[in-house]
Amino acid sequence: MLEKALKNSSKSFDFKDMTKQLEMDFSRLQQEIAEKKLPVIILLEGWGASGKGAVAGEMIKMLDPRFFRVYTTAAPSDTEKRFPMMKRHWEKIPEKGKITILDRSWYQDLAIAKMESGISDAEYKRRITAVNTFERQLNDDGYLIIKFFLHISKDEQKKRFGKLREDDATRWRVTETDKKRNKNYSEYFKQFDNMLEKTNTPYAQWRIIDTSDRKFTRFQVYNTLVSQITNALNIEHRSFAPEADNFTDFKLSSVDLSGKTLTRDKYESKLKSLQKDLARIHSKLYNSKIPVVILFEGWDAAGKGGAIKRLAATLDPRGYEAVPIAAPELHEFNRHYLWRFWGHLPKTGHITIFDRTWYGRVMVEPIEGITPRERAEQAYNEINEFERELTDSGVVIIKFWLQIDKDEQLRRFKERENDPFKKWKITSEDWRNREKWDEYEPLIERMIGLTSTAAAPWNVIEANDKLFARIKVLKTVEDRLDEAISQKAKADKKKSEKK
Repeated sequence: MLEKALKNSSKSFDFKDMTKQLEMDFSRLQQEIAEKKLPVIILLEGWGASGKGAVAGEMIKMLDPRFFRVYTTAAPSDTEKRFPMMKRHWEKIPEKGKITILDRSWYQDLAIAKMESGISDAEYKRRITAVNTFERQLNDDGYLIIKFFLHISKDEQKKRFGKLREDDATRWRVTETDKKRNKNYSEYFKQFDNMLEKTNTPYAQWRIIDTSDRKFTRFQVYNTLVSQITNALNIEHRSFAPEADNFTDFKLSSVDLSGKTLTRDKYESKLKSLQKDLARIHSKLYNSKIPVVILFEGWDAAGKGGAIKRLAATLDPRGYEAVPIAAPELHEFNRHYLWRFWGHLPKTGHITIFDRTWYGRVMVEPIEGITPRERAEQAYNEINEFERELTDSGVVIIKFWLQIDKDEQLRRFKERENDPFKKWKITSEDWRNREKWDEYEPLIERMIGLTSTAAAPWNVIEANDKLFARIKVLKTVEDRLDEAISQKAKADKKKSEKK
């Protein structure tokens, strides 16, 4: 791709007036972007000294600063390395109707990491998949991604580095790493080319720009911006989302709720023992640097809060976060629905407990008309991809569905209404949701059937008896974390022996 870009660049026509017109068109299109709520990501990658900063600087002169953000992406910090790779990039996506301009991006975690951080071929392949999935998910949600790779020859890069070093004001911009990359240009060329080939997709194509002539560069950039934005605003959006490839036929009626009870004495005894064990495990978890996501879904009044409270009581408060999820706020609703969850993911050795989750996308949102049914259908596969990205990054995911029957829910609702200390827990929305029980049930069964994977299976908890449910939750967490710590110890030992 790169070799062809240099050979095919053409400057055999007068483009100055055309560039001025394109600049004005780009400025005008920002208003349409806002009106039609099109979220746009403009991504600038390329060689050092290829002009990424200059292109970004020219671009923003044409835009209203209230409706765009510019980010510069460097190598991940030590703190960022403790999270899944894509977290820091998800956090930068724009709201609908706004523009994000990236001076370097998630692609720094691909070719550059392969050349300079020593990631394995398998990890490089995994990251390619993660990036392609990320870009496809954004496209399916209506985002426009415009990707530029600014290309120059080895000699041109060396010449520009020389000019920068001649000036005291710009000498600092040429680093030892820059010199190394120019010296080993051909090796970096091959790696960049491989990266571009593997990430040039129908939903996020690369535009490779020969930047040997700076004025012609401006024309090429603005021509691409105007044409792609105009198409996105005027042509029907195309989705590339595949269907979920995992399915288990699951019925809530198959969950036997009878006889799943505990006496108060037995409950107190088991609770004390399990909480002691989990406190010990949390310390081991921190030392093993294992991140954990524990999520709770279930019927209203199924006992999620009580189970979370008993679980959290065992943990070091410095090492976990409990996140209650309600309806999205406006700034959350105006982004891809997964955006707000990426921001709460745990770093290594820490735990995040979600009280309701991204599964609202396939349960509440289609029933309440928040999300069209066809868009909600795409979420099953997106959720599996999201959870696979986490587990591939080393995150342990423990998923709970707390199951109660309709009679037990009614009993608990009435108990809450009659208890002055619990009355705040019951709202008109709870009663309204109860009326839609028969609508929710098939969606819950479909959710569990399509998203219970080998790496992130659902644990369905018989919760008609709260005491039984709490103990089963704690025991499930204990067993899964013990297993994860053991597996991590074996993997670390094997890695150490190879050295």
